Amino acid sequence: MPTLLTTLTARGLVHDATHDLAERLATGLPITGYVGFDPTANSLHVGNLVPVMGLAWLQRFGGRPIVLIGGGTGLVGDPSGKRAERPMLDLDTVDANARALRDQLTRFLDFEGPTAAQITNNADWLRPLSLLDFLRDTGKHFTLGYMLQKEAVRSRLETGISFTEFAYMLVQAHDFQHLFTTANCELQMGGSDQWGNITAGIELIGRRTGQQAHGLVLPLLTTARGTKFGKTEAGNVWLDPARTSPWRFWQFWRGTEDADVGRFLRFFTFLPLPEIDALLETHAADPGAGTAQRRLAAEVTAMVHGPAAVTRVEAASRVLFGRDPIEALDHETLAMIAEEVPRTPIAADSLEGLPVVDALVAAGLAASKGEARRGIAGHGYSVNGVTVAQPDQVLGAGDLRGGRWVLLRKGKKQWGMLEARR
Repeated sequence: MPTLLTTLTARGLVHDATHDLAERLATGLPITGYVGFDPTANSLHVGNLVPVMGLAWLQRFGGRPIVLIGGGTGLVGDPSGKRAERPMLDLDTVDANARALRDQLTRFLDFEGPTAAQITNNADWLRPLSLLDFLRDTGKHFTLGYMLQKEAVRSRLETGISFTEFAYMLVQAHDFQHLFTTANCELQMGGSDQWGNITAGIELIGRRTGQQAHGLVLPLLTTARGTKFGKTEAGNVWLDPARTSPWRFWQFWRGTEDADVGRFLRFFTFLPLPEIDALLETHAADPGAGTAQRRLAAEVTAMVHGPAAVTRVEAASRVLFGRDPIEALDHETLAMIAEEVPRTPIAADSLEGLPVVDALVAAGLAASKGEARRGIAGHGYSVNGVTVAQPDQVLGAGDLRGGRWVLLRKGKKQWGMLEARR
């Protein structure tokens, strides 16, 4: 029978695991596991999806996932994978970020039933903890030599590491021991850079309780080109639609290179492996169609933003790339496009009779009326998806879509929008 570990391994999602985890999972008894998220921003980004998927798979195998928001540890800062100390956040910012992450994570897990997920904040037990209690109950179980062996510490010795960050692994170990004792949480998961912190927690649990806990770390992703996954020219790809719109989110996944798409389908979807293999075979027969990328984009966008967002994004894509008429779009999809292409406001009463050449110049699609006329002569411009045939063509009220927008295009990929304002 497949287990959490064998399934994640088959999908390439296991970087390392403690040696006895396979035996524990093979018993078939439910296991509770957690992943921690430090609230250093008010949104998760796509790089966080790997451990989120780990929790989701845990729940699918009958385990109980715990999402730990680091409202306490976020005040300290994890040195793992960092070359320099992160700036300290004030208490109000950490609390606000923690609330935002809590809301986002409810999209991925089931919070009802016998395996209901739990969201907890380590601020609840870390902030009231006294220094003397922490030193007595946690600090005494670790030697300086043990801590210096950890990669997160060793890699920072030359550049410098504060005592605050040096002690971070003890604080995270305290979290694991607290959840082990209060919630019967036997497993901690995280990115591969968390291995040292996780094993410190296992060590503390063993010393304080004499019982065994387990760890599983997932890979930190790079693309086939070796670039950091989830980074674009605009920065991180966020899960919050206010920071990365559903359109741009979908486009990020749609733009996955062929060398990465199979791996990302295994990582970020729940599609069965045989279905992924068949999808990749179809894709290989006609790579230009982007079949695998479209399925990846649809699956992940639906999970993060909901199926309705996928419907709108795909409809907008078909219009923008000339496969469907703009009349096929509803008001919300038009509004989505309006957020993504350059918009030029125009008084509604001046739209009637406006020469198309003036509209193209106003929208920045032509440097001059002469350029616009030459482009029209070469059939290089369209209004609402219809090629402009005559240079003396004018706009009318009937060109407004959704009562508000006129969609202009130059060539195949350059867009502009007039927004009528009353």
